[in-house]
Amino acid sequence: MPARPDPDLLALDVVVVGIGADGWAGLGGEAREVLGGAEVVVGGGRQLGLVPEGVGGERVAWPSPLRAGVAPLLRERVGRRVVVLASGDPLFYGIGRLLCEVLGRVPRVVPHPSSVAYACARLGWAVEETEVVTAVGRPVARVAAALHHGRRVLVLSAGAATPGEVAALLRERGFGPSRMVVLERLGAGEETIAEGTADTWARQDGDALNVVGVECVRQDGALRLGAGPGLPDAAYEHDGQLTKRHVRAATLAALAPAPGELLWDIGGGSGSIAVEWMRTHPSCRAVTVERHPERAARIVRNAERLGVPGLRVVGGAAPGALEGLPTPDAVFVGGGLTAPGLLERCWEALPDGGRLVANTVTLESEALLADWYRRYGGELVRLAVAHAVPVGGFTGWRQAMPVTQWSVEKNARSGESA
Repeated sequence: MPARPDPDLLALDVVVVGIGADGWAGLGGEAREVLGGAEVVVGGGRQLGLVPEGVGGERVAWPSPLRAGVAPLLRERVGRRVVVLASGDPLFYGIGRLLCEVLGRVPRVVPHPSSVAYACARLGWAVEETEVVTAVGRPVARVAAALHHGRRVLVLSAGAATPGEVAALLRERGFGPSRMVVLERLGAGEETIAEGTADTWARQDGDALNVVGVECVRQDGALRLGAGPGLPDAAYEHDGQLTKRHVRAATLAALAPAPGELLWDIGGGSGSIAVEWMRTHPSCRAVTVERHPERAARIVRNAERLGVPGLRVVGGAAPGALEGLPTPDAVFVGGGLTAPGLLERCWEALPDGGRLVANTVTLESEALLADWYRRYGGELVRLAVAHAVPVGGFTGWRQAMPVTQWSVEKNARSGESA
């Protein structure tokens, strides 16, 4: 919720009421009383159609685009009793969150069981152990980040085509044997359930109001992708510009992503650092800057395949390409360290408590990092990884190029010794 409420909406009398597919019949006494006293009822066309004629006052459908039209619509109704209809629980991927942002306060909310509650009740799944991914207004590719063998996932569908898109994604990501259950019109008298596997899914017709349940089964031979940092290098399409698995894991540990935080990934290469930053939590965000168009396009493909299609890719060279970007919580510099003014621009952009991590394999950049370490402190380490390889009929070690890494947290004491 924003810190500054909209002064024009402070006097608005508004209540948010959740309603299910069963419409008026499924509403409790509180919700019916609120709707009966409304002078204006606002909602989507489907929600408005669930309330009987004669209940409430003026019917108003949400405009499109929604976000830009909410505040103007509500301002015109100040002084009247307004009820906003929402599908299910208004604060679970519903209009309730947007209203809190627009109003600058929490309105009265009368919730209804969500589609997730209904689906878990029908399937016998524990809600707290079920991953929920929404495809409403978001790419279905986000489901890929939730795919782990043995886990249960619920996908909130955008329409009748979503189950087929989910099935195709499961097949492409190596989860074809997964069980799929499509639950339609949950809570209504005419509920339907269709079941199959992603490998055999061919159902085309169905109701637009549906939820897809997935019991994840990874097919034999499919690449295993864990939940932590350090995915196999084979998970990425790359041209050699890839932070290798073990160094990547150490780098993510130094960056220390937390829910809701934003990363600048400078010199993205294949995008592996930004991708794995975003995979740590659905609310993590990242912007990767890459000056080579082919690599930038490759980053987009890697992000979509690994379930974080929201990764923003900015084409251009840093520091110029950094202008106008939102304030980061952390910055990773994986390339271009010696570009004039780059480290200075990154340091300036970081807020108090922000982290900066830089990796290099060259002596010139190593000298630069040593100088910044002397001035600002932090931690300067050298990461050396060796892999066992055949040596004739025996086995020996092949040393990879060592990586020098500087990591530092910006705070009021940073640079006192400079």
